Amino acid sequence: MRLAVLSFHTCPLASLGGKETGGMNVYVRETCSQLGLRGVEVDIFTRSQDPAVPKKVRLAPGVFVHHVPAGPQSPYPKERLVEHVEEFVERTLALASKPYDLIYSHYWLSGVAALSLRARWGIPMVHMFHTMGWIKNLVARSCSEQEGEVRLYWEERVARQADALVAPHPLERAQLVWQYKACPARIRVIPCGVDTSLFRPMDRLEAQRILGLEDRAWLIFVGRLDPIKGLDTLLGAMSILKSTRTSRKPCPALMVVGGPPWKSPWEPPPEILEISQQVRSMGIQELVHFLGPKPQNSLPIYYSASTACVLPSRYESFGMAALESMACGVPVVASRVGGLSYTVSDGKTGVLVPEGNSELLAETVLELLEFPDWRAKMGAEALKRAQRFSWPAVVNGLMDFFRELLEQLDGLPPVQRDPEALSGSPGRS
Repeated sequence: MRLAVLSFHTCPLASLGGKETGGMNVYVRETCSQLGLRGVEVDIFTRSQDPAVPKKVRLAPGVFVHHVPAGPQSPYPKERLVEHVEEFVERTLALASKPYDLIYSHYWLSGVAALSLRARWGIPMVHMFHTMGWIKNLVARSCSEQEGEVRLYWEERVARQADALVAPHPLERAQLVWQYKACPARIRVIPCGVDTSLFRPMDRLEAQRILGLEDRAWLIFVGRLDPIKGLDTLLGAMSILKSTRTSRKPCPALMVVGGPPWKSPWEPPPEILEISQQVRSMGIQELVHFLGPKPQNSLPIYYSASTACVLPSRYESFGMAALESMACGVPVVASRVGGLSYTVSDGKTGVLVPEGNSELLAETVLELLEFPDWRAKMGAEALKRAQRFSWPAVVNGLMDFFRELLEQLDGLPPVQRDPEALSGSPGRS
């Protein structure tokens, strides 16, 4: 089997924690690597953001990343990248030396490109959205956080016209059917995964010693510094915790892992400076530690040093950080939204709380601190649940789905195949 994988707006090799890098990068990298181990030939096509980066990079046996020039070879506003999809398609066509069996596209921008490539190559496409614009708009708190009409138009078109869709949990499958009128028969629920050989429990005090942390209760937040991740809710909870704790029961400290890279230990990026000002105004600067992005292979130490992982997102398509924490035996406190309500078993592997409620979040953290036996039991259950989401298990499901699709495509309801796939959209002449 030969796959063309599209990750147009972000590269699976990129460092994690930046504005446009996170769980999707891990997903593409890990699934493609596992597919390569199974003898599948995979070419990943992503937009070049640096002319100095090699145009072709080997990721794993039989798996190559192609950096395709399309628009400026530099970071570029994501909302304007759709202007360069046609160039990306043409250059991808020129790079493809052998025929593919299937296209697997990620995020709506890649879906736009996949529609065009499918028409040119005459092969089926499978798409995974990772996030959906209409849900982001439901939880947006300002106009600047709103997704535009172009994205909503293309998401609906991709959902209806793709040969098949992958949804990471049953709720997203239902949302695709309800909002975008996607055909239920074309949607397969296949969860995201975690590297269970990397994310494993270790002794909490030993992890704290390695990181140079004092022996106290630590909370950890892992993710992009994007408003949708709800860090403001967690900071509000930290302020409440500070006001309720005493010298006998000190307040837990918080590690914030993620965000853009630091130029030096003394030069945080603007995003950190802005949030740090908010932290100082709340009087919790001694409790909140911004650590910047960390490589995947060091994250297990940070999770293991923590009492709990807190993910107060307003919307989360899956919540891979929750799985990573659970695989380290650390319970999760998360918003009852999207994929987090599927990944975290409420009261068993962690606790789900209403989104945006700092008071209830603080109360839940206090309960975890007050009842260590309950916390330990949840950590053990979290570890057991995480084992079900190993990348080999996830990719087994993908392989079965791809094979079924290729064998049975003729038996599915017909899909509209538009040879002018990039025409007729908002903002296009």
